[in-house]
Amino acid sequence: MFNNILVVCVGNICRSPMAEALFKAALSEIRQHNCSVISAGISALVGHKADEKVSRLMLARGLDVSQHRACQLNQQMIRKADLILVMELAHKMHIENNEPSAKGKVFRLGEWDGYDILDPYQLDIQAFESVLVQIDQGVSQWVKKLYQ
Repeated sequence: MFNNILVVCVGNICRSPMAEALFKAALSEIRQHNCSVISAGISALVGHKADEKVSRLMLARGLDVSQHRACQLNQQMIRKADLILVMELAHKMHIENNEPSAKGKVFRLGEWDGYDILDPYQLDIQAFESVLVQIDQGVSQWVKKLYQ
């Protein structure tokens, strides 16, 4: 069973906070309260809030990410996670190269449809909306595969 899910991007202020919030909401809907979901960044902007566009988009979905603070990915997080979901194939390779124990538990959020989710950082709101659609699709697919 996957009780500890770790979602990873680069800065931990755009993609992974959106994925974390969507995962938590989806797991709450299906009453998977024993599952922990956290996010981190490979090169996190430690202590920063989620990007303002992320906050607006999440709030429009009834999800509040105002308490999110970016944190740096570390070895302890990787080892504790049952499943690590990354945004890009390069993130997967980075994690597996730096922590060999992660092999076999790192996958892209868009794994089932074979896509990377590109970073919308400093782009317009439409880029964030497009990324959110991809993240939402990836989260839905993972929740179905894991819990239904």
